[in-house]
Amino acid sequence: MHPVIDQVTRRITERSRASRQDYLGRMEALKAQSPHRSTLSCGNLAHGFAACGPSDKNTLKFMNQANVAIVSAYNDMLSAHHPYHGFPDIIREAARGMGSVAQFAGGTPAMCDGVTQGQPGMELSLFSRDVIAMSTAVALSHNMFDATLLLGICDKIVPGLLIGSLSFGYLPTVLVPAGPMPSGLPNKEKQRIRQLYAEGRIGRDELLEAESKSYHSPGTCTFYGTANSNQLLVEVMGLHLPGAAFVNPGTPLRDQLTRAATEQVIRLSRPNGGKLGLGDMVDEKAIVNALVALLVTGGSTNHTIHWIAIARAAGILIDWNDYAELSAVVPSMTRIYPNGQEDINAFHEAGGTPFLIRELLDGGYLHDDVQTVMGAGLEAYTRMPSLENEELVWSPAPEASLRPEVLSSASRPFAADGGLKVLEGNLGRGVIKVSAVAPEHHRVEAPAVVFNDQNDLKEAFESGALDRDCVVVVRYQGPKANGMPELHKLTPYLGVLQDRGFRVALVTDGRMSGASGKVPAAIHVYPEALDGGPLARVRDGDVVRVDAGNGELQVLLEEQELAAREVRVPDLALRHQGYGRELFGWMRRSASSPEEGAGFFWNHDA
Repeated sequence: MHPVIDQVTRRITERSRASRQDYLGRMEALKAQSPHRSTLSCGNLAHGFAACGPSDKNTLKFMNQANVAIVSAYNDMLSAHHPYHGFPDIIREAARGMGSVAQFAGGTPAMCDGVTQGQPGMELSLFSRDVIAMSTAVALSHNMFDATLLLGICDKIVPGLLIGSLSFGYLPTVLVPAGPMPSGLPNKEKQRIRQLYAEGRIGRDELLEAESKSYHSPGTCTFYGTANSNQLLVEVMGLHLPGAAFVNPGTPLRDQLTRAATEQVIRLSRPNGGKLGLGDMVDEKAIVNALVALLVTGGSTNHTIHWIAIARAAGILIDWNDYAELSAVVPSMTRIYPNGQEDINAFHEAGGTPFLIRELLDGGYLHDDVQTVMGAGLEAYTRMPSLENEELVWSPAPEASLRPEVLSSASRPFAADGGLKVLEGNLGRGVIKVSAVAPEHHRVEAPAVVFNDQNDLKEAFESGALDRDCVVVVRYQGPKANGMPELHKLTPYLGVLQDRGFRVALVTDGRMSGASGKVPAAIHVYPEALDGGPLARVRDGDVVRVDAGNGELQVLLEEQELAAREVRVPDLALRHQGYGRELFGWMRRSASSPEEGAGFFWNHDA
């Protein structure tokens, strides 16, 4: 094991000792009462299986067979979740084949950040994670279940499902992916057309045609944003079946993996002799493995928030220093858009997650002494699934990457580090991902151009006011101000400025998309402007330094001058009404900092 990874893991374990012991004690007490159907009255149980057929009712009358809860984020609009429409029937059939039952326990909301980018709905996006967690808990609260299957893929959905399920961490749980859509328009071409549109050189019709060729069928979007980062991290944690993350939907292999996931979670259930639940598997070492996987693949910056929240749900306390120390020693092993030009399908074809896990194990970058849904250790996760005579089999990952320009080895990485840095200074504390940023742009020092609303940047760009070296400060975008929306809509404009030869960077207390790319962006900066953060005191023309190499986020002013400036908070009332935003005021008011997970389930002393 790499000494720094071992050291960070030990520090997390010590930091989390009290909260982790408390969590495990609560789960052990709940486990001792299971199967919970035995505690239900006859009236309770009759309600619980009233809609079942006679065979399933007979099974559920006794406690010696498993009842599997299906919790799904299916909906028709999200391409990633559309394939889940047919999964419950596959799961029920597979469960009956094992002498067990599967019930659709509940659905969770699933919004698409691709639809809501730059729209009012994006201001509900971050908080949808915790709504999903609560709805997962409601689904599982009926005490009818011995095991759980979680059907979800995208941005806030997998973190929300995990947070909710960890409250029932005594139950064995398997996440069931649906897979990415086939490759569409090449990412380089999509990026080119977006920038042409931002410059006004093509119209809406041409842009829509290109976007429709990029996002064209059921399945997850194929770039390496938050959704595909979710899938890779969960698989490295051993919560998927091996190699399941990136098998395309609507294929025989995909369906067989869903059947196998059902059969495996039943084997793990207490009626079948299982001893371990989700809370046992999501331990300190599994969390560190997930962070390593995030960093070596240049994954979504959103997970500097979400995986903190997931860890807290299991009683584990991590912070950005843990990410930064790991990032400094793990190699960068992938080039998947936006960190390269190829997509997640190319990564899977190159050897995918099984090849990656084997390389990381051999290099001492992953803990192998973990519990997974396949048993102890990660050896099973170095194998790729396929069908032979309609039977599901696993074979070792290829000895060498089949696409070395997409997936490298640990011994010959694309870069020596993971490219995630913590920034700190008199403007606060934030993070920056530089895995897709050219080295010459890792340090930008330029006059600030300040916006309180992301929509104002477009007008400034079109007027030519940004045609110069500048640090664009977009503030009042934090959780308490407006729900911390992603600001991916700004990316084409900033990219054009950089391509014109200007030195440009973004500083914000909001988020960037999981697909943030070539422009340096100091994000998740806190204290946020609405919470008294120094971003509220920056003015146009102030010189701001964003230095990823030295971890600096500074405005070049004397401390006394910055502190003495009057703060004029903009009227945010219009950002708190309409499109359901008025229902989320209590979440905005009680949100924790990004480094604490930007949620409200745990206070600052949790």
